[in-house]
This record gives sequence, C-alpha cells and structure tokens, in this order.
Amino acid sequence: MERTAVGLSGKLSMAEQSVQKPEPMRIDNNSVPVVVLVSSQHGGVGLIRSLGRKCVRVYGVHQNSWEPAAWSRYLRGAFCWNFSSASEADSLSFLLDVAKRVETPPILIATSDITALFVAENAADLAKEYLVATPPVEAVRIFSSKKRTADTCQKVGIPTAETALPRCRQDALDFVQNTTFPVIVKGEYGEFLQNRDHVARVAIVTSKKDLLNIYDLNAETNVPQLIFQEYIPGGDDATWMFNGYFNDRSECLFGATGRKLRQFPPHRGSTSLGICARNDVVETQTKQLMQVVGYRGPLDVGYRFDARDGRYKLLDLNPRIGSTFRLFAAENGLDVARTLYLDVTGQTIPSAQVSEGRQ
Repeated sequence: MERTAVGLSGKLSMAEQSVQKPEPMRIDNNSVPVVVLVSSQHGGVGLIRSLGRKCVRVYGVHQNSWEPAAWSRYLRGAFCWNFSSASEADSLSFLLDVAKRVETPPILIATSDITALFVAENAADLAKEYLVATPPVEAVRIFSSKKRTADTCQKVGIPTAETALPRCRQDALDFVQNTTFPVIVKGEYGEFLQNRDHVARVAIVTSKKDLLNIYDLNAETNVPQLIFQEYIPGGDDATWMFNGYFNDRSECLFGATGRKLRQFPPHRGSTSLGICARNDVVETQTKQLMQVVGYRGPLDVGYRFDARDGRYKLLDLNPRIGSTFRLFAAENGLDVARTLYLDVTGQTIPSAQVSEGRQ
C-alpha cells in the first residue's frame, strides 16, 4: 500500500496536498447489470474489469468458452454465441433469452463492428428486455463502412485520406495508374485475403502488381469489398486517437485524445502502446462530426497527422467502445464504459481529467 509521509502535526503540507490523487469516482447505484458482447480484442476484458471493479454485475457473451475474457474474475456469468455465423433472427432470440436469465433488465454493450451494427439494427426489439445505449442505426451504418465514412467527412469538411472503393477490375486498373505507392488496403466491412494463406484487416501494399494481385484474389470468390486508401507518411506516433461518450443530444460527456506509439501488427494494427496527449484539433473535429450525424453512445476514432499539409485526417471511426479505451482513464477512474453506465442509469457524471503522458 502506498504511504504518504506527514509532518509531526499529522497534517499534509500544501505541496503534498497538491499532488494527492483526486477522490475516486463512485457508482452509487450499481444494481443494473451489464451484458457485454465481447470481441476477440482486449477491449471486452477491459470493459468487464472496469465495471466489475465497481461491483456492477457483468455477464459476457463470447464466441467460445475458452476465450481468456470468459474466465475473468469479474464475470457473474458467461454465454457462448457466434454472431458471424448465426442468423439475425436466431441472434435476436438468443439475446432476449439471455436478458431473461439475467432477470433485471441489463444494459447491452457491443465491442465489435458486427455486434454494434446488429444492436443498432435491432434496437427496438432489444429494448423490450435491455437498456440500449446505441447510436442511430444510420450513423452506425455510415461508420461501419470505410467508404461512407470518408464520403461523410468530405461533405462535412473533416479532413480524411483519399479513399476508393473499386467495383470492378477496370476501377482497380484506373486506380493504380493514377496513384503513388505505398497504398493502404482494407476490407470495406472486415477482413480480406492478402494472399492465399493469409487473411488481413489492413495491408500496406508497395507495388501495382501486388495491389492487382490482392484485387484478383478476392474477386475469385465474390465481389471484392476492398478499400484502397491513400498512405499518409510518418511514424506510428503520427497516429492519433479520440475516445469518448456522447449523450442523446450529441454532447460529449467524456472524451480524451492520445497518440499511438506502437501497433500490432506493426504500423497497421491495434495499439500496443499509447500515450494520452491533448489535441484540440482532433477533439474539435470529432465533436463537430458527431453533432452533424446526431451521434449517441461510445466511439473510438483514429486520425493521422499529414505533415505534407499540416492536417489531422480521419482514417477510421468505430461506433462502439474501442479496444484501448482504458488508456484514457481519468485521474479519478472515470472512463468511457463508466460514463456510459452512469448516463444510462441516470446518475451524475463527475468532472474528470485525463493525465497528460499516461501510457
């Protein structure tokens, strides 16, 4: 246990008082349980821990029972379901049954693109058994599509990387004739074949030949759902993040910015080391976009600083809790998940400050 030295009087000096940590935030009413639709990344287990440590009853829905998050000490129960393979009707029936087994109407929180879209599209039916804090379905559809996200940013005036969605091989040929390499390749709605033995979510492609090979490989099985995106030069530390939570008036109740220092896979994956750092431009652009689309709920946004024109360009927006949301925990312990819980249950959300330099 950390101790603080005091003088003979037993009182802290003014200097010692100034460095004391703020009073931890409280959840006075933690009677409402939570059901988390757990993704394969670490955001799900972070959410389970964040609310579980405040004595909220948390239940997890996992793809299989052997996922590490399914064994968290903070879980009151675990259920197994695969939203990728099950039909929408079966998934809806399953979740309604889970809510009845939990008994008290729980809050439903998605942590993946697939489950965020599912919850938004079925919010009316789910609201019969759950408390659902989800963005409007059209906002989720926009931000679940990388091309629609880019188009929306351009309409609103938010800087973004040049993005193309080739619909045929001629579109791909036209693109390679009029671009510079490297190029970022992404799946429009998820993963794609990078080669015959490897599935990827993001790839950095350095030649016309390799780019056309990826296009042709994905065209063999279906209509390619590939995004070709401008590569913005710079190191990993040029990648910025905003994590926050917005209420039903699209007001930001909690938000913070930071930079990625390392990613996994290298240069194109999830944050493996990040640092909290203030960025007023990233924060302002995000809030402006959320007001335009009428956003409500948690979100995780990725930007990249383009030294060529001095602008911060939005690359991705996840309409859900991000996998690194715990990086942005405030000094009093408030984070995106706890803000969501307090807002949905009608409790006061304390003021909070994220420490610069927190890693």
